[in-house]
Amino acid sequence: MTETAPTIPKWHVTGDWFDTCKCNVPCPCSFAQPPTFGDCEGVMTWHIREGTYGDVRLDGLNVLILASFVGNAWAEHSDAYAAVFLDERADDTQRAALQMIFGGEAGGWPADFVAMFDPEMRGMDTAPIEFSIDEDLGSWRSRIPGRAESSAEALTGPTTPEGARVQVHNLPGSETGPGQVATWGRSTADRADAFGFSWSREGQSSKHIPFDWAGPDGA
Repeated sequence: MTETAPTIPKWHVTGDWFDTCKCNVPCPCSFAQPPTFGDCEGVMTWHIREGTYGDVRLDGLNVLILASFVGNAWAEHSDAYAAVFLDERADDTQRAALQMIFGGEAGGWPADFVAMFDPEMRGMDTAPIEFSIDEDLGSWRSRIPGRAESSAEALTGPTTPEGARVQVHNLPGSETGPGQVATWGRSTADRADAFGFSWSREGQSSKHIPFDWAGPDGA
């Protein structure tokens, strides 16, 4: 779907983003550093708590992306690939809105992120994306049966107060844009089997970061 800039309506989406990836805890990519092993691959999930694209409501919809790259994602990187799954519950107008926003064509932070990352697309599909998150950020999970699974528990340790979360403000490489707070976790599942992506691991880095995006000019 293609739209020219004057036809893009005002839009605003807020919600939860998290990933599970190959890197050790904490993932250096979020600190704008090269990944632990020189390359990174993982599952990224967005859950829209509230959202509008013009008159189109996007509340409750999910997007899941499989991605991989070599080198520092925020500087020089190569061999960047991605595959996108859109929530099968979305109707045609909602699906078109999600494609515009997450493809970067509707402006805002996603446009900056896509332009910087510039992945080669391996595929796009609709799917039943299961999503859950604890309100206290104790754990988070997403799943597409047979194709992807991503889950984590909040990071803790011997000196972490009970119920407290390990969080970082002002990340230099925040995947959802500036001004958000990252909550760190350790993956309990990180699996992919779709569009040429194939991995299965646990115990590596995960993080939850909220997102608050608007467009087409970011305001």
